[in-house]
Order: sequence, then structure tokens, then C-alpha cells
Amino acid sequence: GLENIFARHAKLAKAMREAMLAIGLKLYAPQAYSDAVTAIMAPPGIDAQKVVRTLRDKYNITIAGGQDQAKGKIFRIAHMGYIDKSDIIVAVAAVEMTLKELGYSVELGEGVKAAMEVLNK
Repeated sequence: GLENIFARHAKLAKAMREAMLAIGLKLYAPQAYSDAVTAIMAPPGIDAQKVVRTLRDKYNITIAGGQDQAKGKIFRIAHMGYIDKSDIIVAVAAVEMTLKELGYSVELGEGVKAAMEVLNK
């Protein structure tokens, strides 16, 4: 039923938020987050549009960038609909690899580990 669907979306969203925090990123709206999409601040010196393009071109993962004043500053990852646990893990791993490629100091697997801890509860 709907309650189970809402609970699944909430769990996937929490896993994504915890993963991004674990790799040192900041949430765009930490006090008003959504269970539909997570908006993440790009690290200083990294254009969020490059994150979006790299994920699309290299890892075949489609996410959204920021709009208006947030363009180039944030990237957004959806986690509802036909998304499951493995999609979250793959997306987090791809974000880690993308950020490392773009010069961000990240310990590969830290975000994946954080996501898996949430998903396994």
C-alpha cells in the first residue's frame, strides 16, 4: 500500500543524504529535505554542472543540476518511483568516482558504506 511506498522512499532518501554527508558534502536544504530528491551542494571549486555531465556521459546516470541562482552550485539526485537499493548504491559510488576525478578529496566507498548502513536497517 501507500504507507510502504512512502516508507521505501523515505529510506532511500535517508540513505542518499547520509552518503553525501559521509563524503563531506553539504545538503542544499538540510532542514527542509525531500524524500523525492536530494539536493547537494557541489564542493568548493567544482562546478555542479560538470558533476551532472560526468555522471551522464561516463556512468550513464541521469541527475539534475541546479536552476537559476543554484545553477552550477548544486546537483540533485531523485530517489522515488522505480528506484531501489541497488540504484542508490550505484549512484553514490558514481558520485564518489566523479568527484574524485574532478579533484575532490574523497575516500572511495565512504558514501557507499553510509548508504548501505541505512539500507540494511
